[in-house]
Amino acid sequence: MGALELTGVTVRYDDMVAVRDVSVRTAPGEWVAVIGANGAGKSSLLRAAAHLVPFEGSVAVDGQPLGRLGARRRARLVAYVPQQPELPAGMSVLEYALLGRTPHLHFFGVESAADRRLCRDLLEQLRLADLADRHLSTLSGGELQRVVLARALAQEAPVLLLDEPTSALDLGRRVDALELVDDLRRTRGLTVFSVMHDLTLAAQFADRLVLVSAGGVVAAGAPAEVLREDLLSTCFGARVRVITDEDGALLVVPHRSRSRSR
Repeated sequence: MGALELTGVTVRYDDMVAVRDVSVRTAPGEWVAVIGANGAGKSSLLRAAAHLVPFEGSVAVDGQPLGRLGARRRARLVAYVPQQPELPAGMSVLEYALLGRTPHLHFFGVESAADRRLCRDLLEQLRLADLADRHLSTLSGGELQRVVLARALAQEAPVLLLDEPTSALDLGRRVDALELVDDLRRTRGLTVFSVMHDLTLAAQFADRLVLVSAGGVVAAGAPAEVLREDLLSTCFGARVRVITDEDGALLVVPHRSRSRSR
C-alpha cells in the first residue's frame, strides 16, 4: 500500500499559477523529493497532495481519489508535516502526539488505552519517551521536529508528506532527522513525498527527484539524472558544481562566478 499519484495538478492563487499541470507517481515505499528554487511551486504541490489548497486535477492513494473522501478518511491515507506547524505552548508532548489519532476516533470520542500505548511506543522509538509530559514550549528545535513527526506517524497513514522537514535544524540534526525518516520508511513501509531544500541531502536520501521551475516539472528521475549542472544552473539562476565523492554520493556545491581576489 501507499502508491501516491498526482495527475494534472494545477494550483492557482487568484491570477497566479503556482503549479501547472504536474503529474507524479510514487511506488509504495518509495521516497520522492521535490526540489527547485524558492517560489517554484514545491510547497503548493505538496499542499495540493494533502488537499489543503484548492486545485485542479486529481490526487489518489492506491487508486482511491482523495477528493471523493471525507477529511477523516483522507487523514488515514495521508499524513502531512508542514514546514511551520502550529505548536500550542501549553500542550504536552504526549497530548500533541495523540492528536494524530483523531482520524481514527468516533465523533466526540476520546483516545483509548490502545491509542495512548501506540503514541507512547512512537515517542519511545523517536527518543522522546522521557519528554512525554513536557510542554512543547520547553523543547529544542530538534525535539519539536521529532514530536511533529510522532503526531504524523500516529495517523498510521501509508503516505507521509514532508514540507522542508529539516529547515529549522543545523546540518548534524538535519542528517539525524532524515536518517530517522528513512528508518521509519523502511520499517513501516511508508511512502515519503517531500519538499527538500538541500540538494545534496535530497540526493542521498530520496530514491527519485522531481525538479520544478515556474510551477512545472523540468526533470524527474534518479538523483544522477536530475542533478545536472546545466539544469540546476538554469533553474536556480546560479552556477553550481555536481561532484561525485569517493563513496559515489552526489554533492551539489555553489560555484563562485569570480575567483577570490588575493
